[in-house]
Amino acid sequence: MKLFPSRLAIALVAGFISQASFAAAPVATVNGTAIPAERAEAMLTEQRAQGAPDSQQLRDAVREELVRREVLAQEASGKGLDKKAEVKAQMELARQAILIRSYLQDYVKNNPVSEADIRLEYDAIKSRMGDKEYKPRHVLVETEDQAKGIIAKLQAGSSIEDLARESRDPGSKERGGDLGWSNPGMFVAPFSEAMVKLEKGKFTTTPVKSDFGYHVILLEDVREMKAPPFDEVKPQIQQRLQQQKVEKHILDLRAKAKIQ
Repeated sequence: MKLFPSRLAIALVAGFISQASFAAAPVATVNGTAIPAERAEAMLTEQRAQGAPDSQQLRDAVREELVRREVLAQEASGKGLDKKAEVKAQMELARQAILIRSYLQDYVKNNPVSEADIRLEYDAIKSRMGDKEYKPRHVLVETEDQAKGIIAKLQAGSSIEDLARESRDPGSKERGGDLGWSNPGMFVAPFSEAMVKLEKGKFTTTPVKSDFGYHVILLEDVREMKAPPFDEVKPQIQQRLQQQKVEKHILDLRAKAKIQ
C-alpha cells in the first residue's frame, strides 16, 4: 500500500518544500528556533502578488531569505538591540502597518463598490466632459492692464506663440501657450466659460480673471469628443471610488475616536 503519491514521496526525500509541507512543518530550524510555515507562505504570497511565478526556485529563494533573516535577527537580539527604545518603536510601527493593511483589505472585501455606483460615476464624468474637446493657447499675466496689453498686440498682428514668452504659466509658456486637447472640465470655471464661447481661431478681447491671474485665450481648434467605453474605464473608476470609500471610513473612525 502506497502512503504517498510517488512524486510527493520523491519530493519529501529530496527536501522539497511544497505548499502542503509549509502548512505541516517549519520551513527550517536555525539554532534551535523554528521558522513557522506561515511566515514562508506570507512571503510567497507577497512575491506572487508582485508577479513572480510559483516555482521551486522561488520557494528555495524564500527559504534562504527566511533563514538569513532568522540568523541576523538572532544576532541582533543577542546584542540586545530589540530592547532599545528606538528599535522597539520602529517594530511597533511595522506591526501597526501590517495590521492596518490587513484591516483595510478586509474592509474593502466586505464593502465593495457596486456596479451601480461605478455606472453613476461614469455618467457623471461624461456629463462633466461634454461632447467637445478644445485646443486653446493662453497667456497668463499678473494684472488686468498687462492682459489688455497682450490683447492689443494680438489685435495688431502679433502671434500668441511669441507673446506667451511673457506668460506666468511655466507649463505652457515654452510651448507658445499651448494647453493641448482638453475638455472644459479640466480648467477653472472662468477660463472654460470664456473658452467655449470663442469661435475657432478667435481670442478673448477682454481679460479673463481667475485665481491664477488674468488670461488671454486663443482657441485654435474644436473637435467632437467621444467618451471611452464604460468597460474600458471601469477598473479606474472602481479603484478611485473604493479609495474614496476607504478614506471616508477612516475619517468616520477618526471622528468617533475619543482623543485627548
